[in-house]
Amino acid sequence: MRWLHTGGIYAALSDTAAQTAATAIAAAKRHGTVVSYDLNYRPRLWNQFGSSHRAHEVNRDLVRHVDVVVGNEEGFAAALGFDIPGIGADFHHLPTASFRQMIDAATREFPTWSAVATTLRAARTATSNDWGALLWVGGQYFEARHRPSLQILDRVGGGDSFASGLIFALLARFDPQTAVDYGAAHGAHAMTTLGDASMTRIAEVEALARGDSWRIDR
Repeated sequence: MRWLHTGGIYAALSDTAAQTAATAIAAAKRHGTVVSYDLNYRPRLWNQFGSSHRAHEVNRDLVRHVDVVVGNEEGFAAALGFDIPGIGADFHHLPTASFRQMIDAATREFPTWSAVATTLRAARTATSNDWGALLWVGGQYFEARHRPSLQILDRVGGGDSFASGLIFALLARFDPQTAVDYGAAHGAHAMTTLGDASMTRIAEVEALARGDSWRIDR
């Protein structure tokens, strides 16, 4: 196996689930497998185990053993307890400088991380979101093309599609800028189609990552 992906939703299902995730991560690392972790904070799941305090404890224990961490502003704050300076409770203003400060602090605390990625979503309305992404690799930052006022058809699955697009590109050994562009483009495509599973073709992701228009290619 080349890559193991898990995250905060699975870890929050039960104490047994968190222990299983830890066992799987340890086994993967023994075999040289890359391990990624999506923070995916869901308060309704963690409330049954002590809410944010338990989330910090479990997630911090797991992410100290992984290579790649993916999240958003809520994930890093609620799942790991990192403050993001200059970010309000409504998440309407998401300056990348603030995320860089947070990632700098997080990577100092968790030196095993080789890559950190965060989506940048400002929800103007339920159907209009500003959308972008930031990737840290080896001390350098790479920012995806920003998409203001992205028209949303079905928001569910945008973060997962970002993570899968990013992982695809990293597995293919694309450069970091291409990887974050693929992730952001795949997430954008997923939110403009119904359902949480992307049906987008790779050519469509590549075109949007390049900055091409949304016109249908017939």
